[in-house]
Amino acid sequence: MPKAYWIARVSVREPDRYPEYVETARPAFERFGAKFLVRGGAFEALEGDHRNRNVVIEFPDRETALACYNSAEYQAAIRIRQQIADGDVVIVDGVS
Repeated sequence: MPKAYWIARVSVREPDRYPEYVETARPAFERFGAKFLVRGGAFEALEGDHRNRNVVIEFPDRETALACYNSAEYQAAIRIRQQIADGDVVIVDGVS
C-alpha cells in the first residue's frame, strides 16, 4: 500500500492566530504519524495560481491520511484555520 500525502496551499489572513491552529492540529498529527516534508519555506510560483504557504505531509497510507483529516482533533483545528486562512487541501497517493 503506497504512502499518502496531504498537499496544502494556504493564504494566512491572520498570522498572529496561526499558532493557535498549529497547536490545535498537533494532537491529530502526532496520533496519525504525520511526517512534515514541506512546511512553508521559500518557493517560486512558475505556473497557475499560488498561495503564500505550501505544506506537504506524509502518512503511512490513504486510510490514515483520511482518518487524520476526519478526526475530532483535526476538525477542531479546521474550524480555527477557516477563520484565519484560505486554503486548498488534497490527499494524493504516493508511488507504489
